[in-house]
Amino acid sequence: MVHSVNVKTYIVLIVLVAINAAIYFVPVRWDMTDDKHYSLSEASKSLLRQTDEPIEVTLLLDGDLNAGFRRLKKATEETLDEMDVFGDVRRNNVQSTKEADSLGLRPIVIHEREQNGKTAQTTVYPYALMRYKGRKAVVTLLKNTRGLSGEENLNASIEQLEFAFMEALHLLTQRETPRIAILEGHGEPDEAHTYDLMTALSKYFQVDRGSIENSDVRIQNSEGSIQTHMLDGYKAVLVISPQSAFSDVERFIIDQYLMRGGTVLWAMDGVQFSEQVLQSDGFTPVVARELGLTEMLFRYGIRINPALVQDIQCLPIPVNVSNDPSQPNLQPMPWTYAPLLLTSEGSPVTKSLGQIMSTFVSPIDAVGGEDGIEKRILLATSTASRVTAAPAEVDLSDLNPDMNTFRYQYIPVAVSLEGVFPSVYAHRIAPEGIETHEPIIKQSRRTRQIVIASGSILLNEVQKGQPLPMGYDRYSQMQFSNRDFAVNAVLWLTDEEGLIGLREKSVALRLLNDRRAHENRMQVQLVSTISPIAILALIGGIVWIVRKRKYEIN
Repeated sequence: MVHSVNVKTYIVLIVLVAINAAIYFVPVRWDMTDDKHYSLSEASKSLLRQTDEPIEVTLLLDGDLNAGFRRLKKATEETLDEMDVFGDVRRNNVQSTKEADSLGLRPIVIHEREQNGKTAQTTVYPYALMRYKGRKAVVTLLKNTRGLSGEENLNASIEQLEFAFMEALHLLTQRETPRIAILEGHGEPDEAHTYDLMTALSKYFQVDRGSIENSDVRIQNSEGSIQTHMLDGYKAVLVISPQSAFSDVERFIIDQYLMRGGTVLWAMDGVQFSEQVLQSDGFTPVVARELGLTEMLFRYGIRINPALVQDIQCLPIPVNVSNDPSQPNLQPMPWTYAPLLLTSEGSPVTKSLGQIMSTFVSPIDAVGGEDGIEKRILLATSTASRVTAAPAEVDLSDLNPDMNTFRYQYIPVAVSLEGVFPSVYAHRIAPEGIETHEPIIKQSRRTRQIVIASGSILLNEVQKGQPLPMGYDRYSQMQFSNRDFAVNAVLWLTDEEGLIGLREKSVALRLLNDRRAHENRMQVQLVSTISPIAILALIGGIVWIVRKRKYEIN
C-alpha cells in the first residue's frame, strides 16, 4: 500500500515538473479579465512583430507616487511586459530627469491632503521615452481631460496606454512621412488661423496646401486639361470652411479621388454670416451658404442643414453692462451661438475627450437609410438646444432667450462615415476641361469620410498677430479638446493598420466609496484580517475531522 502511494506521488511530481517546464519554455498567456485588460490587439501584435531591433523604453514615472499614479505605473509596466512577448522591448529604469527637462517635458505637481490634515506635494513626470533604431519618441502617459475627476482621468489614461505606445512605435517605424492636403481657392482661412491644426498634424504628416484649379499646383497635359489623379498622392484631403462654391471640375476630382479609396474631412458652415458686421453693428443676417456640395454630400449619405443651433451649454462673451460709455463694465454673458459640444464614447475619434468649443454650428442629418454606410455621431449639442433656420438674424442683444424654447437634445453636428460610396458622376459625363481616358468609377472602395458642420472647430484665434491654441477661449481662459479631436479625426481617416481602434479599449473603473470606507474602516480591517484566518481554520478543521473518521480504528 505504501509503495503504491509513493509511486502515485512520484508520478504527480513528474507531471507537475513537466507542466512547469513546458510553461517556462513555451509561454501560455490567458487573459481572464472581462475587459481583456492584459491583451494586446492584433494590430499591436502585428506592428511589434515587424520590428527587427530592440525597443528601449525609459519610464520616467517614478519616485514617491500616490495610489492613483502607482496604479498607472503598474498598468504601464504590464503593458510593456505584454509588448515584450511579441517584440523585443527592454525597459530601463530612470536615472534622472535631466533628459526629460532637456526635451521640454513639464512635470506635474500633485497636492494631496494626508490623514493628519497636512498637505503633501509630489512632482511627477508622467512620460516614457521610446527609442528604436536611433530614433526617439515621447509617450505621454497621463491624459488630463477637462471636466473629469482625477480618478476618471487616470482610468482614461490606463485605457489609452496601448494606443499611446503603439502610436509612438508606428511613428518610429514608418519609412516615409505620409502626405495630406488642405484645399484652398474658395476663401478658406489663412495659415495663421490654421496654424495650430497644421502644427498638430505635422507630427504625423507632411501637410500641403493648394488649389485644384490653381495653375501652380495642378497637373496638366500639353493642352492645359486637368488630370483626375492629382490628389492620389494624399492620404487625406481636408476641406476647411470654404466661403465660395466649388466648380464642377473640382467636385469631379474630389469625387473620383474618393472613389479610388481616398478619404475626405469636410468642415463647412451651413450658413453665411459676417463676424465683422456682428462686432461693428451688433447683429448680422444669416442666410444659407451655397458651396455646390449639397448634392455631393447627399449622395454620400449626409446633409448639412442651412440653420444654426443654439445651446444653453455654451461659451460666455464679454458684454458691456454699464450705462456710462466712458466707464465700460464688461461682464461675461452666455452666448448660445457658441455651444460647447459633447463628444461620443462610441467612436475612437472622440472617446475620452472633453467638450469641444465651437461657434455658429449647423445641424446635420443622416440620409440614405439602407445604403450600407456606417454612420457614427461624433459631436452633438447638450440636452437643451434649439434650431434657427436660415434666413434669420443673429443679434448680440439677444442674450436672454426664452429657456422654454430649448427643447431639442443631442443634435448631431459632426458625423463619421465608413463604407462603399456611390459616385455623384455615376450617370454623367466628365466635366469639360478634365483629361481622362479611363471610365468614370461609379462606386468607391471601402473608405471613410468625416463631416463637421462648422469650420470654427478646427481653427485657432489670432491675437496681436500670434496664433492661439486651437480650442482655447481667451475670455474664459479655458482649453477645450479641439486639438485632440482634429488629430484623432485625421488619424482615423488615414488609419490602415487599425491602430486608432485601440482608443476604444475600455477598462472598468471600480472606485471605492471614500466616505463609507472611512466610516467602516475598523470593520473592514477586522473582516479582512480575521476572515482568511477563520477560513483556513475551518478548512483545517474539516480536513482533520475527515482524516480522523477515515483512519479511526473501530
